[in-house]
Amino acid sequence: MTDRVYPSAKPNGTAPTATTAANPNAAPVKNQMYNNPNRVSYRPTPTAYHRHNRRRCSGRRCVCMCCFWSILIICIIFLLAAIAGAIFYVLYHPQLPTFSVSSLKISNFNLTTSSDDTTHLTTKLNLTLSTKNPNKKLIYNYNTISITALSNQVVLAKGSFLGFTSSTNNITIIHSTLSMVSQVLDVDSVSSLKSDLKRKAGLPVTILMDTMVEVKMDKLKSKRVGIRVTCKGIHGSTPKGKAPAVASTNNAKCKVDLRIKILKWTF
Repeated sequence: MTDRVYPSAKPNGTAPTATTAANPNAAPVKNQMYNNPNRVSYRPTPTAYHRHNRRRCSGRRCVCMCCFWSILIICIIFLLAAIAGAIFYVLYHPQLPTFSVSSLKISNFNLTTSSDDTTHLTTKLNLTLSTKNPNKKLIYNYNTISITALSNQVVLAKGSFLGFTSSTNNITIIHSTLSMVSQVLDVDSVSSLKSDLKRKAGLPVTILMDTMVEVKMDKLKSKRVGIRVTCKGIHGSTPKGKAPAVASTNNAKCKVDLRIKILKWTF
């Protein structure tokens, strides 16, 4: 009995086509689907990476636009402020008030040293000032003025003057008495005062005045702004006897500075 041979279920290879069998060197035939005009093109779906990049780009665009508009608004605000300032200057021609020292009399100037080697200063000064409002349309309303007399940063006396209103083209006379009673001085202050008292020109005195002022324009009022008045060029001497010593004020000059506060800085 002869054995029957069955073919294997798994093919050993791809059966050669008729063309391949006829011409073994011929190129294989490509699939016809690439040349099909009705074929739908492949479009890959956007991945998470692409979506993240698109979101990041849009975020940068928003930041750039915000910066652009912020800078533009700030420039417009500064431009409007400059225009308003120019209009205000043309209409009112604002000028700062002027101050001058009329006289300074030293009634008492006493340096005493106690048994514990501490030095005390007792003084009394009579000050006369004048202030002028040179404006034709602006009125100044002053708060109480604090006055300090110094000599090379050493405080000699302090005083004050009540607030007042300075009308247009008006001159106001200020009389104030400055004093200090038994003020303790350190060694450097004592040596500085004794050295200045020996000068031929006399003791150099500086007058400082600090106050707040409000500007009134017709029916408009500004916010109160701080001003500091510094008067230099005054030289005095200690009184002899009961008569007060008259200081020299011929070369006295006063400078007015605005004290504008921005956040924590004062200009």
